[in-house]
Amino acid sequence: MPTVADLTVNELREIIRETVRETLLERDPDAGLELRPEFIESLSQPEPLEGRVTIEELAAKHGFKW
Repeated sequence: MPTVADLTVNELREIIRETVRETLLERDPDAGLELRPEFIESLSQPEPLEGRVTIEELAAKHGFKW
């Protein structure tokens, strides 16, 4: 059996991805539940712009040049 040291980075990543997928499928507490229609509708509505900061403002705030 190969060890982790014998794997390529891509092989290791694929093993990790598959493990995460399996774990989520086995332990998803929301599996089988349906989304409320009002929630689905809210996903198609644009978010209000109030309180949002542009990337330029955020960069300037932290001393970065964008």
